Formats: sequence, structure tokens, C-alpha cells
Amino acid sequence: MKQLLFLSFMLLWQVVSAQDPNELVKAVRLKLEKVKDYSADVHIKAQVPMIKIDEVDAKIFYKEPNQMKVESKGIAILPKQGLGELNNFLSNEKAYTCALNGTKMLGEVKTSVVSVLPLTENADVILVKLWIDPVKDLILKSQITSKSNGTLDINYFYGDQAKYGLPYKMVFTIDVKKFKLPKSVAADLHQNKKKQKTTEGSQTGTIVLQISNYKVNQGIPDSKFKAN
Repeated sequence: MKQLLFLSFMLLWQVVSAQDPNELVKAVRLKLEKVKDYSADVHIKAQVPMIKIDEVDAKIFYKEPNQMKVESKGIAILPKQGLGELNNFLSNEKAYTCALNGTKMLGEVKTSVVSVLPLTENADVILVKLWIDPVKDLILKSQITSKSNGTLDINYFYGDQAKYGLPYKMVFTIDVKKFKLPKSVAADLHQNKKKQKTTEGSQTGTIVLQISNYKVNQGIPDSKFKAN
């Protein structure tokens, strides 16, 4: 009898502990879908090898499903893949398939690692890996591999807007050789490479976004996203 109860408990534990990757991503997506629009202030600090880039303050505007605008007086380096484009990609559950790759500790959080593979042959995105907090339904880290920008790693930090899946800080790690920098920055980088011996292997840079003053679901007209 005790053995039967023990086996029943083990089977129940396995069922409860087993995680469906599609449900994990769905929970994240449903949280993100609470956001119909938002605006926020962002401070951008980019560190790219062999080039000096000034820190910039900007304002970002987003409206579902995929409208985004950045207003800045300086050069704002904002990787779109980690902002609106990732959310837009995840919003269409028929466009990808998910696979669970186990668990991994990020700090004190035991995350579920999910690989998301697009089903569209001509998609720019090749693979997305997500480190998801299954308790809070938040992406703590993502790795996006695309044809246009190589591999982009992003770490997310959350505060009072966690209920919407909106972070107050994002840290991007980019492959400088493949990432599409603004033309003026790319030109300076190219000139500096000519002056220095090129190093073998990939070179990485970081872009840190500090985001504040969120205004969520207060209504943004479509005219805001039209080109001036």
C-alpha cells in the first residue's frame, strides 16, 4: 500500500513538474498583450569596441501590434529585435514552435529555457531562446539569432511595470561584426578598423537601456507614428 502511494505521488509530481513550453510562452504572451500602447523615457549607453558613442536620452512610443517610434536629439542605438519586434514575433503563436531545453538558474531564479523556432522559411529570425521565470511569467533573458544582425543576447530587469512584462532595464550584448549600427557610427567604426589591426573572432559590444516614466494604455494616436 505504501509503495502504491509512493508511486502515485511520484507520478503526480512528474505531471505537475512537467512544463509545457507552449504554455510557458503563452503565459508570457498574454502578459505582454495587456499592453495596448505605452510611452517611456530611455537613457541609452552604448559601448562598442574602437569607437566612442555618447550617452543619449530618448523617448519611445509603442502601439500594438507593431508601431514603434523613437524621438531623440542624438544617435539612439535601439535594437528593434529586443523591443517591439520580439513581442510582435511571439504574438503570432502559429508562426513558431517551441521546445523545452531544461532549466537554468539566473541569480536566485530557476528559469525554464525554451527554444522558439519560426515556421516561416523566409523569416529573418532563425532562432529565439527564452529564459522564463515560470512563477512570474517574465522573460529574464533572451537570445535572438537572425540573418540580419547575428546573435543578440538580452538581459531584462523588472520593477513596478512587471505586471505588463515591461522592464526598467535591458542589457544587450551584440556581435559588432554583424549588428546593423546607424550609418554614421558604422562609418566611424570602419575607419577605426583601418587604423588598427583587426582582431580575430567575434567582437562584442553592449547597449544598456534604463527605462523610466512609463505611461501604459493611456492612448496614443496613429498620427504619432507617421513620418514627419
